[in-house]
Amino acid sequence: MNDAVSIAANVLSRRISALEITKATLAKIATRNPELNCFTAITTETALADAERIDREISQGNNPGVLAGVPFAVKNLFDIAGLTTLAGSKINAENPPATQNATAITRLKQAGAVLIGALNMDEYAYGFVTENAHYGATHNPHDLQRVAGGSSGGSAAAVAAGLVPLALGSDTNGSIRVPAALCGVFGFKPTYGRLSRAGVSLFSSSFDHIGAFAGSVRDLAMVFDLLQGEDPRDPVCTKRLPELCLPQIHQGVEGIRIAIAQEYFTKNAAPEVLAAVQKVADALGVTEYVTIPEANRARAAAFVITASEGANLHLEQLKNRPQDFDPATRDRFLAGALIPSNWYLQAQRFRKWYSDRLREIFQNVDIIIAPTTPITAPLIGQKTMILNGEEILVRPHLGLFTQPLSFIGLPVLSVPIQHPNTLPLGVQLIAAPDHEALIFRVAAFLEAQNIISPTFRF
Repeated sequence: MNDAVSIAANVLSRRISALEITKATLAKIATRNPELNCFTAITTETALADAERIDREISQGNNPGVLAGVPFAVKNLFDIAGLTTLAGSKINAENPPATQNATAITRLKQAGAVLIGALNMDEYAYGFVTENAHYGATHNPHDLQRVAGGSSGGSAAAVAAGLVPLALGSDTNGSIRVPAALCGVFGFKPTYGRLSRAGVSLFSSSFDHIGAFAGSVRDLAMVFDLLQGEDPRDPVCTKRLPELCLPQIHQGVEGIRIAIAQEYFTKNAAPEVLAAVQKVADALGVTEYVTIPEANRARAAAFVITASEGANLHLEQLKNRPQDFDPATRDRFLAGALIPSNWYLQAQRFRKWYSDRLREIFQNVDIIIAPTTPITAPLIGQKTMILNGEEILVRPHLGLFTQPLSFIGLPVLSVPIQHPNTLPLGVQLIAAPDHEALIFRVAAFLEAQNIISPTFRF
């Protein structure tokens, strides 16, 4: 009974109470979290109170929602009423507690979900490893000596370890998809602006998305459906009417045009990573290939824009409190603060050109398949890795295949796949903007064929 839909069904039918589920979740976290370091705060009192309220509503014949009694947790850049929003930083710890929940939390709680706590991350969401200088590294449940990925590492590890069935994270350059791949769970980044970011600490406003982690396609589609909808608190949030994906997931893949991304997305991937992509392609009967032009330049432009925008948000602290930053974050922000304005503007101009080229590709293709990360999870503290015969830095290059897609806000789902004798791997399913339903249909087909599945470590 580890998936959210099953938990809710059992709670609503009174086979088990929300309070029992919540107490068991808190006990599991107390046992496992010391070695994993997923959580930075546990909301015990409010979780127990919410669970008791849900049970009371059910006993009175009311329906508290489709996620009744389902535990969930959020990356610690989501505002949680009564808690200080850390965003992985030491400086933010001095801020007063949040006065209201982030919109995403409110919407899940309105559906009956029970918030359990806040999850570890890279400082200010700037990283791919969740090796936080202030709050410690989050450990990969599959090998405690390895990173969970980042920046939403606590979220991915918490789901992979079976601590919670659902977790929220954020994705700027790959911060949901990278840890999802390395921890062996589903991680979804929707179209830019599709979900409200109100009450979420931003890293780079023109890139930041929120999304979710789960252990099944059905759970993830349900969460996405619940989170959709206009929000006046977030001016970026789309006014587009929600399109419910859960009712569509079992419509199959007939008529969906699928292709494999080649060249840039193949030449710097380990053999087992390419084998995982091929396994997915074979299951779908895919023989078509596409080349995404200038993907490397898109990644370079993404570095320029995110570093510039991120540094601008923290200029005062960089000037006055540089010693209180995680050194790795501080140095990248300082570099970002020194980027000439004409570089930033040129990167934005290229962004428009790149978006137009992808729009042309999606006139002939509905879904593109690509690897999520170039390697499996590296060791905690590992500085370099070998790709294509070249020694390169680990931290920036874990996002090698995710950044060119975040650059123009495409919806992407990283699906987990286990290659024999390796740690978990992820494969990205990529669609044109606002075509999330197609992604979920393909993922559900692969899941039903047992090609993709989470690899839990309870």
